[in-house]
Amino acid sequence: MGRIVILGAGESGVGAAMLAQKQGFDVFVSDFGAIPQQYKAKLQELNVDFEEQQHTSEKILSADEVIKSPGIPDTASIIKEIKQNQIPVISEIEFAKRYTNAKTVCITGSNGKTTTTMLTYHILKAGGLNVGLAGNIGNSFAALVATGDFDWFVLELSSFMLDDMHEFKADIAVLLNITPDHLDRYDYKMANYAMSKMRIIRNQQPDDVFIYCADDEETIKILKKVRINAKDYPFSIQRKLDGGAYLESDNIQININLNDQLTMSITELALQGKHNIYNSMASGIVAKVLDIRNASIRESMGDFKNIEHRLEHVAKISGVDYINDSKATNVNSTWYALESVKDGVILIMGGVDKGNDYNMLKEMVREKVKAIVCLGKDNKRIHEAFEDDVDIIVNTFSAHEAVQVSYHLAKKGDTVLLSPACASFDLFNNYEDRGNQFKLAVKEL
Repeated sequence: MGRIVILGAGESGVGAAMLAQKQGFDVFVSDFGAIPQQYKAKLQELNVDFEEQQHTSEKILSADEVIKSPGIPDTASIIKEIKQNQIPVISEIEFAKRYTNAKTVCITGSNGKTTTTMLTYHILKAGGLNVGLAGNIGNSFAALVATGDFDWFVLELSSFMLDDMHEFKADIAVLLNITPDHLDRYDYKMANYAMSKMRIIRNQQPDDVFIYCADDEETIKILKKVRINAKDYPFSIQRKLDGGAYLESDNIQININLNDQLTMSITELALQGKHNIYNSMASGIVAKVLDIRNASIRESMGDFKNIEHRLEHVAKISGVDYINDSKATNVNSTWYALESVKDGVILIMGGVDKGNDYNMLKEMVREKVKAIVCLGKDNKRIHEAFEDDVDIIVNTFSAHEAVQVSYHLAKKGDTVLLSPACASFDLFNNYEDRGNQFKLAVKEL
């Protein structure tokens, strides 16, 4: 069958190993870091050969094909070596799609993709479809292809995943928005990042579907440079559209064909805030394209429970709300978080800065934030960005310390909002770890 080498032994890599082994390949897994115990145990159980804390060139360069973790940049020396040897490099998503006849709803965007993926899955499952949930969320696609039998998959796809997809085709592609994020991986060029996001429509045919936000400036700009083959359904809050979704007198109108329009008041949505109207519109269009009944769509949009670490209400203590938005790893996500809360905010932000432009936050911060509590090793850029807008900016170096300081700064009616606008890797394992430590610290108050 040939030899498959998998770089990275996280959820995606181990899922790929499971599927590759099931398909009869000779499999080798290599991780430059330490492999987490649960994944190591799985590889041992599968009897798959692996190495950690190193990449052995001879073992890797004997591959017929390499599946790489989305976290490994093309600039990594091992990737350069593989490409010099003309060995194909693909993503786990690309590999998995070869071994399933299931159709895919693929969702990407700088912000809102996890919420929209979860909401879409919730609507389709409640609507009676045999559907799996995978990608940048929960289980790897390859693991579900290896172990499950689904008719549809809802996949959350990051730009890093899209970069290593070549022949893969989304049956339904959803692009929520394009805002500056991960620019460090794209030579700090917005155009490069935007083109990466547009790979979501690669290989689509006329009977496929492309859903996008007509209000998003960068999306509209990049759409002028690419060819859309699929049926397209835009969504907008700002103007009425002939097809797709739009907002009219606080009602979402979804119009896929003239005979069957869905109307739903935004007050009935489980997810509140302007950004969630967009997310709900995108999910609603997918559901209508797949002929889910209107009553079922309305019910699912009304009873959906939001995901952990995304505007998650943790507690109300002495009249102060504590909100965990640890998943906000870019400036735009933090803008949306601030947009969804009232003023009197103690904002906990900071971490690993990915080339952030804080200018877009300044007006919102001036309007709503009374203090910034920095949570990161190096907070210099946050101080420089907001010293003229906020009277109080404090440095902290643990979630416990940040919560304690915020508790003393807040008064009844205020909101303590963890919405970092930065990655978490300076002080935490990941954004989940950061969010969990925040929640624990709040519960100890």
